Amino acid sequence: MVTIGLIGLGRIGVMHAEILALTVDRLVVADSVPDRAQAFATAHPDARIEVRTPDALLSSPDLDGLVITTPTDTHAAIIERAAALNIPLFCEKPVSTGLATTLRVAEIVREQKVRFQMGFQRHFDAGYTAARNSLRSGAIGQLRRVSMGTMDQAPAPREFLAASGGIYTDCLIHDFDALRWVTGREVTEVYAVGTDLGLPDFKDFDDPAETAVLLTMSDGTLVTAQSSRFNGAGYDVRMELHGTLGTETVGLDEHLPMHSAEPGATYPSAEPWTDFILRFKPAYEAEMRAFLEVVQGTREIPAGIEDAVAALLIAEACAASRREHGPVNVPSSAKNFGSEA
Repeated sequence: MVTIGLIGLGRIGVMHAEILALTVDRLVVADSVPDRAQAFATAHPDARIEVRTPDALLSSPDLDGLVITTPTDTHAAIIERAAALNIPLFCEKPVSTGLATTLRVAEIVREQKVRFQMGFQRHFDAGYTAARNSLRSGAIGQLRRVSMGTMDQAPAPREFLAASGGIYTDCLIHDFDALRWVTGREVTEVYAVGTDLGLPDFKDFDDPAETAVLLTMSDGTLVTAQSSRFNGAGYDVRMELHGTLGTETVGLDEHLPMHSAEPGATYPSAEPWTDFILRFKPAYEAEMRAFLEVVQGTREIPAGIEDAVAALLIAEACAASRREHGPVNVPSSAKNFGSEA
């Protein structure tokens, strides 16, 4: 019998809960809005689902693992409390919107030897995996350039933006993590520009609605990354690896939200992706299967607390670069980074 707890039944929490409801022997759910948890259990009568309060869930001795999918600004406090349960933890990114808080949580995770998995689902996406394998096998030769980005079809609600930590920590952090994972290299310097377009929902939080970043890798490889909250054609996520022998592209499928201006071109022909859940559904399913293997002790952590810290260091450097209108070094150690939570 495997019992998994899940706290937070917003959009992504419901998605994870639906995957777990079909997989585990018993699922225990909780939400700060009790009706959400009960509604989820009622909507899945064939699954063995139990509803508890958040406080009761975080005090439960019968859990084999816990999935944290609450709002970003609650992650750190929940992880700190859940660490005492001495069970594997899965948390959606990021650990926190601030570096100091993230480092404090990371220290707790290390000291208490918590098996902690970060929600970087692109590690389980078929395209990113294939690109990683092509690069490491030498199939595309020596890496020379990388182009990547994440473009949302429409911005999230104002209340989400207020707690998200901004476009670098909320959105591009996935690209920063994927860049490290696919290439096996570290980012040493960033130069970021961005605009809020004068829109109150972004201007009030000093958060770009559109941004472009130039990143330099440890071996000198140049990377461009961009992100948008207004990609009206659809949800567009791509990564291009340009090597001396070839180019490998992630996201170049029939659902690419793009129209070719070339005469007679019909590609892409399918309906465009509209959000991240549709685009990465198989990856999310594989991610949860991996976490259950971590719970059962049959798999190493695929993306851990160190990956969370490394990606946040890049995100914070990008935010600083935009503020300072110039390049910013990404420290190899957080001890040299001056940001506070």
